[in-house]
Amino acid sequence: MAAIPTQRATDAPVGDTPAHPGAGPLGEGRATLAGSLAAPGSARALVRGAFAEWTALGLTGPDGDVRLTDDAMAVVSELVTNAVVHAGTEVEIAWRLEATGAFTVEVHDQHPARAPRDPSDTDAPPEMPEHGRGLRLVAILAETWGVTYRAGGKTLWARLPPGGKEEPEGPGPVPALRSAEALAPQPQRPGGDRDWLGRGALSFLAEASDLLAGQLDENLVAALTGQLLVPRLADWCAVWLEDEATVRTGCGSGPLRVWHAHESRSEELLRALEKDPPRPDGVRSGPEPYPWPGAALGPEGTQGTALAYRLIAGGRPLGTLVIGRCGLLRFPDEVTGLVEDLGRRVALAIGAARQYARQATISAVLQRGLLPGAVAEIPGMRSALVYEPRDKGGPSGDFYDLFPAGDGRWCFAVGDVQGKGPEAAVVIGLARPWIRLLAREGYPVAGVLDRLNQLLLDDATEAADAAARALVAAGGGPIAPGEGPQSRFLSLLYGELTPHANGVTCVLASAGHPLPLVLSPDGAVRSAARPQTLLGVVEDETYTSESVELEPGDSLLCVTDGVTERRSGSRQFDDEDGLALALAECAGLDAERIAERIHDLVLGFAADLPDDDLALLVLQAE
Repeated sequence: MAAIPTQRATDAPVGDTPAHPGAGPLGEGRATLAGSLAAPGSARALVRGAFAEWTALGLTGPDGDVRLTDDAMAVVSELVTNAVVHAGTEVEIAWRLEATGAFTVEVHDQHPARAPRDPSDTDAPPEMPEHGRGLRLVAILAETWGVTYRAGGKTLWARLPPGGKEEPEGPGPVPALRSAEALAPQPQRPGGDRDWLGRGALSFLAEASDLLAGQLDENLVAALTGQLLVPRLADWCAVWLEDEATVRTGCGSGPLRVWHAHESRSEELLRALEKDPPRPDGVRSGPEPYPWPGAALGPEGTQGTALAYRLIAGGRPLGTLVIGRCGLLRFPDEVTGLVEDLGRRVALAIGAARQYARQATISAVLQRGLLPGAVAEIPGMRSALVYEPRDKGGPSGDFYDLFPAGDGRWCFAVGDVQGKGPEAAVVIGLARPWIRLLAREGYPVAGVLDRLNQLLLDDATEAADAAARALVAAGGGPIAPGEGPQSRFLSLLYGELTPHANGVTCVLASAGHPLPLVLSPDGAVRSAARPQTLLGVVEDETYTSESVELEPGDSLLCVTDGVTERRSGSRQFDDEDGLALALAECAGLDAERIAERIHDLVLGFAADLPDDDLALLVLQAE
């Protein structure tokens, strides 16, 4: 039997983790928990709250925090579970964040005679009961760990490295699958179901729920399900997923995933299951009997039992889970009940993943519809664009456009809507086509802004009236000031370009938008417009435009406030004319390289990722 790493002491206080150079705590805490099955969940909540507080105080860095937090949750839960299961006494938990960024946790119980099970002990006698999962998960995630014995109790401790345990390089399972492998109970021993189910089932379900809830891909949810079930609760399992067409026809293709305790049997089992998919009746979750695929399981699988569980969430069937075990005439009731509980959690995770996928698809389609399919090429000019929404999966508040307006004119727009998401999408959906329509109807630059301002005000009024009517119809009172739909405020830089033999004439206007800058070939930088009121704020506002001549080599830079207001602590990128100074350093560069350089300078201004959408357009006269 391999030895458990220990430190032996007499009447030592809690605080037994080996010291590390420079390991003074940045934050710490402790709590006493009752020795019940609720203790692991309470411990997770306490430590999760501590990490949130440390993050708010700036004690944790941006890199690796998510991994360290996830690893800490798993290790804390495992140590507390072992203390409750093996000792059954009240437990004291202490945690701290060291100055090095490492995380340490200690769990003290009051039963020194019961040692935790060594995760490396594969030679334990069959009669040794398996309570929970041992410390396999701790051994995977911790940098160091051990047990300290004393006269009145013992302490299990673990130290996680800064940023969490790095994944090994090269091929191997993804992190979630590695966690599932450690989380899944060990292979069954004869007569061991009842003992494990009586002691470890609740902890297993709690940890499985946490693991499944964090997944946004239904394929990965299915893969995790197999890792959790095989080989402890079943010799093999399979997962079928259904879409609306499958539900209507009552049949589908083969299983999405198949697992067998002996990997060499998986392919043959898959072929057998493809020929006989489950055909559940109605939306009952199960379990229901499933034909035993004995021929696909080899000599040891001639007899056995299999059950099918319908995966249902929100009253809708999402798929079917089938499990099988060789050598049994029927599954124990405790196993069928546990798998049914797990199946409900799997169905909820699949439903959440599908909802996320639908929303991501809708957002992507909406985003494509709000932006031009291609940026027009202007004769006599070069253009370059950088567009980076903060939320890659949802509509951005920033937009741009560059299009021909007829009669040798070309128009451009760079805008920023107050707010994000659907509200911003509504405003962009109004503004961009109206700008194009007004421009092609021949309205001058100032006239386009005048009419767009009135359009936004009218639309906001109509939306507020509709909301008020809906509230009254529902039995509510009038809408209080500030409680109705948000005003559709829009900052916009809009201009018209007319190329000619000596350069380009640019007529433009800025409504509540960062002012555009012109860069001359000699490095001189000047502003190209004056500030005016945000669109959608003032009724009957009259806007004016200005004309700028762009000579060959001159570059016009247009940005949103994601550039000018990029923050690093208390400083902003455009403080003390930071944007103009950065543009002056781009003298002699073409439009593409100017855009790249400004973009790189903005990103490098702070260590963290931008917290706003970012758009910049460079127009250069040739």
